[in-house]
Amino acid sequence: MGDFTGAGWAFPPGTGPAGGIALADGHRKIEQAMRLILSTYPGERPMRPLWGCTLRDYVFAEANAQTAAAIGRAVRTALDLWEPRAEITDVHVYPDEGVRGLLYIDIQYREVAVNSPRNLVFPFYTIPERDDEEDD
Repeated sequence: MGDFTGAGWAFPPGTGPAGGIALADGHRKIEQAMRLILSTYPGERPMRPLWGCTLRDYVFAEANAQTAAAIGRAVRTALDLWEPRAEITDVHVYPDEGVRGLLYIDIQYREVAVNSPRNLVFPFYTIPERDDEEDD
């Protein structure tokens, strides 16, 4: 049985050590695919209009527990649907204590082909409302 994850061009495209096209395989390929899913809004790809994740719906949302829960659901739904090589075991969304509007999306997953637990942390930025004191 071959490697279920396969290999393909790295994203973003680049050159490898020998000067050829850079490739990604194994967990790197899965993580690149997961980042692409999370970075693509449904409707952006004309031939696959449902592909992607609705993360952008939360860009102007307040970085609070309700937003974190909604983001977690959106991420899990998209990855469960579009990345069959990874079994999502948990999605935890939490704020950065030092950067206002920054949420970290910690995705715990199991690489199906090799039964290997892994995690991917994806930063997500909201655009917080300005404080009155910033207007002065």
